[in-house]
Amino acid sequence: MKKLFILTTAAMLLGTGCVTNTGTGAVAGGALGALAGQAIGKDTKSTLIGAGIGAVLGGALGNQEDAKEKSKKK
Repeated sequence: MKKLFILTTAAMLLGTGCVTNTGTGAVAGGALGALAGQAIGKDTKSTLIGAGIGAVLGGALGNQEDAKEKSKKK
């Protein structure tokens, strides 16, 4: 199970070309959240919860960075 998770995460990170900080933040946050969830809960449910929370938080932070960059260009 762990090998499948690691391979899936690696493929997701390498296979996505995130053009925006929002996308990059969501992917990175999801991966880090999944790792944290697995480390803390040691089960699939915790891993999925961690991935979801990490993706939302990472996407939100990336969105803020996109907004800053957009306001600098104006």
